[in-house]
Amino acid sequence: MAIATASLPDVLSDVFEQVGVRGMVTGGFAVRGPWTAREPVARPLKLIALVAGSARFTVDGPGGPDGPIELVAADVVLLNHRTSLEVRGGLDDDGPPRELSPAASFDAMELAAADLSTDDVLVGGWIEVNPAGQELLRTALPGLVHVRASTPAASRLATIVVQIVEEASSGRLGSAFAIRQQGQLFLLEVLRAYLEQEEPPVGWLRLLADEQLAPALRLMHDHPGTPWGLTELARAAGMSRTSFADRFRKVAGTPPLSYLSRWRMLLAQRALRDPDVRVGDLASRLGYGSESAFSTAFKRQIGESPLHYRRRVHSTAG
Repeated sequence: MAIATASLPDVLSDVFEQVGVRGMVTGGFAVRGPWTAREPVARPLKLIALVAGSARFTVDGPGGPDGPIELVAADVVLLNHRTSLEVRGGLDDDGPPRELSPAASFDAMELAAADLSTDDVLVGGWIEVNPAGQELLRTALPGLVHVRASTPAASRLATIVVQIVEEASSGRLGSAFAIRQQGQLFLLEVLRAYLEQEEPPVGWLRLLADEQLAPALRLMHDHPGTPWGLTELARAAGMSRTSFADRFRKVAGTPPLSYLSRWRMLLAQRALRDPDVRVGDLASRLGYGSESAFSTAFKRQIGESPLHYRRRVHSTAG
C-alpha cells in the first residue's frame, strides 16, 4: 500500500541534512532514429531522465536484471547500487542502431535545439550522498525506482531536471551550489514519488512515514543527547512499552534504542568532518558519559575510532 507523503514528518529533512545530498548531470543526447546506450554503473545512485520520445530500459545488478521497462517522455529512473544499464530507442525505425552514451559530455545547445516531437532526448547523471547515506538508501529503496510520467511527481521532477541541465551548461557563478541544491530536491521528489507508488520495505524510510511512531522519532531526532528510555518514547507515541517496541522493530527493522544509537553515529560522522569539533564535546552533546564510551560506540558501529575516521575523511577530501 502506498503512503501519503503528507504524513512524512520533518525528520526526513534531518536525514537529508546529515547525508550530504548533491547531484550532477553528467551527460545526455538528442537523437533521431534507432539507437542504443550501454554502460557500467560506477556510482551507487544513478539517474536517467527521458525528456522526450520513448525508450526501452534494462538494468542489471544484485538480484538479477530488471526489465525491459518501457519509458515514455518525462519518465525518470533512479538506480540504487546497480551494475550496468542498457537503453534502446527508435525501436520502430529501420537500420542499425547508433551507439551512444548517456554518461558522455554533452552539448546543452544541441539538446536545446532538439525537436521534442520527433527526437529521443535523454539525460543522465548521479546523486551523491556520504557513506552513511549510501547505506541508508541502499536498504531503504529497491534497485530500480521508476517514476512514471503519469504520477503527480513527474512534472516536478521534469522541472528540476531542466534546471540542473541549465546550471550544468551555463558556467554561471554559483552553479555548483545550485546543482547541489537541485540534487537535494530531485532525490526528495523521487522519494516522495516512490512512497506515493509503493510501500517501502522495512527500514528507516517506512519508519519516517509511520504517523503513530512519529512523535517518538521526533524526540530522538530533536534531542539525540537525551538519555531516552522506552518508557518516555512509548509515552510520546501514546503506546505501551511493549506495543511501542514491537511496532518500532517491525517498521524499522531495529529496536528503538538501536535506531537512536545509529542516528547519533550519523550525526557524529557529519560533525567529525569539521576539524574544530572536539571529540569530548561531541560525546557530551550526543549523550555519552565520557569520550571513551563514545569512542567505543563509534568504533563498534563505524569500524574505526573517531580520530581515525576524521583523519581518513580529511585525507580523502584532500
